[in-house]
Amino acid sequence: MFEIFDHTADLGIRVRADDLSGLFEEAGRALFSVLLTNLDAVRPQERIELELETPDRADMLHDWLAELLYRFDAERFVAARFDVEIGGTGLKAVVHGEPIDPARHELDAEVKAVTYHGLKVEPDAAGWLAEVILDI
Repeated sequence: MFEIFDHTADLGIRVRADDLSGLFEEAGRALFSVLLTNLDAVRPQERIELELETPDRADMLHDWLAELLYRFDAERFVAARFDVEIGGTGLKAVVHGEPIDPARHELDAEVKAVTYHGLKVEPDAAGWLAEVILDI
């Protein structure tokens, strides 16, 4: 589950999940729901494999979202599904999506960067909670 919240001139994402892998998968969906108005139009036709290494969970979330944003900006890739495994100090993921198709994908907010401001990843009563602010 994720929700989007306003933050000064930026936009925030708050994500909750039962486990860390689910938290990162939901964060990916949240990011692309900000980038596109119709996330359900994305077809999982291609896959990208990603690996990240960092011992800090908050830094890992930042790097994960920054990598997804890079793929969107540089490769014009939109994602529909995320299969994430987190273990030790690393993240392995398979991201399913396709190149942007202007006839089907409606772009929404322009996200310039994933920030460190207010960044958190922590356990809560229901599992895990994350918050991240996007520079728009």
